[in-house]
Amino acid sequence: MESHGEKLHKLVMQSKINDTNEVMRRKVTEIEKIKIERKKTENENFGPTRTPNNFNDMNRDPVFPDIDLFPNKAKERPSAPSHAPTKGPGKRMVLSKEQKTDQFIKSLEAEGEVILEDTQLSAIQSRSSSSIPPSDPITVTIEEKLNATVKRDGGVSNFYIQGTLALQVLNDVDGFLQLQIEKQDVPGLTFKTHPNINKELFNGQQIVGAIDPNRPFPSGQNETHLVRWRIEGLDESFLPLTVNCWPSVPGNTTNVNIEYEASEMFDLQNVVISIPLPALREAPSVKQIDGEWKYDPRKSVLEWSVILIDQSNRSGSMEFSVPAADPSTFFPISVGFSALNTFSSLKVTAVRPLREGSSKYSQRVRLVTDKYEVV
Repeated sequence: MESHGEKLHKLVMQSKINDTNEVMRRKVTEIEKIKIERKKTENENFGPTRTPNNFNDMNRDPVFPDIDLFPNKAKERPSAPSHAPTKGPGKRMVLSKEQKTDQFIKSLEAEGEVILEDTQLSAIQSRSSSSIPPSDPITVTIEEKLNATVKRDGGVSNFYIQGTLALQVLNDVDGFLQLQIEKQDVPGLTFKTHPNINKELFNGQQIVGAIDPNRPFPSGQNETHLVRWRIEGLDESFLPLTVNCWPSVPGNTTNVNIEYEASEMFDLQNVVISIPLPALREAPSVKQIDGEWKYDPRKSVLEWSVILIDQSNRSGSMEFSVPAADPSTFFPISVGFSALNTFSSLKVTAVRPLREGSSKYSQRVRLVTDKYEVV
């Protein structure tokens, strides 16, 4: 049986690999978006657009175009575009990464930023600039996002799960395939499949396959979302992590005791509990903590971090104090974490080539928080 230290080491290494893959995926997605915009501009200038009628056409535009599978889902805000700095003429001195980091930290310290060293957490949250292309010809990604609003006095006012199954095929020859899946009957679970997926095959035999087997799934670096699902009607007992916060004001000081309790259903990674604070002149006084902490004076937020929660630390606590403040100041508390298993337990058990394609595949399964607050 693996020790807590061994799990932690594997988690750090796996997180680095996942981070590099995500960076690569984002870069490729940005390039594809630019190509799409160029094609749209050309079509508007030189001729009418063509209605997509297969998976390859769908992959040029966002999958599930203009189809709102779950109308009561809040629309996500688009992320702000990133602009690359322009290069000026002439030669300039190039600083190493270490020099840039040192200068950045010094500038923050000069502005009053409190910088705390945390080598383990920085290893988990580091983002590598290198790109590692996928090694398997077929990759399946199963992801669930947790949304919850928990009342500080107990109970939940909003709690649901949204899931997706996405497929990435590197080579054209491997695009003729079907996915054999395994799923459990979970109360409140509903599925929606892509319009080009055979619904009878999915509902009757738990197979994800195209309506027309003679048309392949798209190939390349982009993922194609094939199935979405939603789980509703969950109560507080299904929360992977609960957080309780107890502020008290004895005199001129506010003492805050905060604790977490984790369910045995999940081993949680990269747990971050963010507590809002009143405006302070200096960092809060942390008297006791299970894990690490960081104070952000710009946002006036105290972050409590635990890299891994498993059987060895299902519960933990932190105690800190600040000058006297209203207890409501310390809410809402934001909670973030990830896990390597999901609520639906959906997974792909086999890839079935319909022609002379590969049956070798890799599968990534994860649960992440989309928005989890204690109010």
